Amino acid sequence: MTQPPEPGVAEELEPGLRRVLAPNPSPMTHWGTNTYLLGTREIAVIDPGPDDPAHLAALRAAIGGARVSHILITHAHRDHSPLAPRLAAATGAPVLGFGPPEAGRSAVMKRLADEGLTGGGEGVDATFAPDATVADGDRIDGADWSLTAHWTPGHFAGHLAFAWEDRVFSGDVVMGWASTLISPPDGDVAAFMTSCAGLKALNARVFHAGHGAPITDPAERLDWLTDHRRQREAQILAALGPAPQDIGTLTRRIYTDTPPALLPAAARNVFAHLIDLAERSLVVAAPHLTETARFTRI
Repeated sequence: MTQPPEPGVAEELEPGLRRVLAPNPSPMTHWGTNTYLLGTREIAVIDPGPDDPAHLAALRAAIGGARVSHILITHAHRDHSPLAPRLAAATGAPVLGFGPPEAGRSAVMKRLADEGLTGGGEGVDATFAPDATVADGDRIDGADWSLTAHWTPGHFAGHLAFAWEDRVFSGDVVMGWASTLISPPDGDVAAFMTSCAGLKALNARVFHAGHGAPITDPAERLDWLTDHRRQREAQILAALGPAPQDIGTLTRRIYTDTPPALLPAAARNVFAHLIDLAERSLVVAAPHLTETARFTRI
């Protein structure tokens, strides 16, 4: 698919599944956020999207007189979860997610957050508070559908993917139009690689991502994403010389064709890799591991 769907229009992707595109296109969200409506007799809304009155009206029109049984959140970024409270108030459905925005962080990411590191990219929905939490392996049932939750940190610590038979709602951990943004302390390279391996083991036929078109070759896409991360790691190690370098210098050396407006996001990706490399004792940060440190290859 080369043309975006029309925002606000419920489009049937297959029997029992519709997509409504939110009107929030950007370099970080592609065409906008995909909100999925699963089911006919009872509907699960997956990722209601940004707090936008027009999108809420479009969702309510698409839902019509059907009962919404669940509002499911893949992760608490501002382009995915903020509409949930308004939709819950309108439908009476509970909001389900992994937990508050900081849930699921690794020890090093917890420490960095405690020291004041905040996330980048599209921004965290700091007020997100699900009515009920969902853990890895939990099953969520509707009248004519069943989902299995998979904890898939990497893009976001509390990220969930939802498997529906041989299809997976992959949120932002796997997208077809771009590589996954990994921005510490919410993004984590080591967790991302583990999540990709777990998703590949599902042998899914299609991934329905948080942004962009359906991914009809999930295994190939997962291979590309993990290879991309390994190549980026190799680039960072190759760029590190005997003299310590800061993240900005490394980013400009590696992302030579990236528009200046996207370099801050690229720098977050570089920092994510440097954290992983430091945890594996392949680089050292001076004076200690922070966003302003200078890095040397061991």
